[in-house]
Amino acid sequence: MVEPQGAAEPPSSTPKRRWIRPEIRYTLSAVVLLFVVEYLLLPELASARHHIKILGTVNVPLLVGAIALEIGALLAYTELSRTVFAPDAPRHGTMLQINMSSLAVSHVVPGGTAAGGALGYRLLTDNGVPGSTAAFGLATQGVGSAVVLNLIFWVSLLISIPLNGVNPLYGTAALLGLLLLTAFGGTVLLLTRGQRHADNWLRRLAEHIPFLSAEGVSRHVQHLADRITILFSNRKLLGRALFWAASNWLLDAGCLWVILWAFGRVVSPIDLLVAYGLANILAAIPITPGGLGVVEFTLSGTLAGFGVPASIAYLAVIAWRLVNFWLPIPLGGLSYFSLRMASRRRHRLPGMEGPSHSL
Repeated sequence: MVEPQGAAEPPSSTPKRRWIRPEIRYTLSAVVLLFVVEYLLLPELASARHHIKILGTVNVPLLVGAIALEIGALLAYTELSRTVFAPDAPRHGTMLQINMSSLAVSHVVPGGTAAGGALGYRLLTDNGVPGSTAAFGLATQGVGSAVVLNLIFWVSLLISIPLNGVNPLYGTAALLGLLLLTAFGGTVLLLTRGQRHADNWLRRLAEHIPFLSAEGVSRHVQHLADRITILFSNRKLLGRALFWAASNWLLDAGCLWVILWAFGRVVSPIDLLVAYGLANILAAIPITPGGLGVVEFTLSGTLAGFGVPASIAYLAVIAWRLVNFWLPIPLGGLSYFSLRMASRRRHRLPGMEGPSHSL
């Protein structure tokens, strides 16, 4: 699964004041990570250690199949990216490397979707995607993917509640999803039906903010409105985007389902989607990188509530997060290194100049 990346702010020629020094930020990140490992992950591991014999019964071919499903989820997210960045989307391999690089950053920095989005913006523009298209695409794929996740969760929840009853966490996740959908729908209506009012309001606001051009703001609002109109008026394009977003989430959830099966426990797909959706929606709260600790605690606890033995739930979730969360970090680092090397080779060619990073 690929966590939705936030929209990146285009780089500005004016230096921005940093409220927190990098050394302090990195130290705080390390402390948060240590806290999560110490107080959330290690107790789960200690509990599962009493049933370590379960590891000897794991079905290895099923684990290989689970990894294949996770690869499929990453490829589906790449196709989603190429859909929203069309017709300026990079090639498949380049787009996959950009996504992996952004994903790696979002997994090591608290609230990392913003940092991942910023890196994704820079890599996209460096590979020839216009700045305004990159900004719109990153916002669209991030928010759109989150909307699809909420729809999957709500449908599963409506089926599950008559069978399993209500859990207080369901209301929290549903409320977060409702707020997201409301914000998304309001933004779409503002930029398509109320574009003139939005443009006038933003122009007046830009006149009172240093270094902002009212004409530049108006041009970007027009471009965003045009891109949204194209996306929602082209049913084929919109259908492709929804298909690849849903495929990304369902293949990732399928990876977890197969891992549970490999540990000897077959779970109802509806129960799994409720637990999976609940964990990933709560992980959107930017407390830890990629929801580290939040996902493990919520997902294993919810699965246990659905009748999965606690030891199997803990071990299966930890194994899934190894593939889902930890493995993309080194792979993303290698992808970033490869992209930077390719960029340097392009810039060394006679007559070749790097694309501008400004909108």
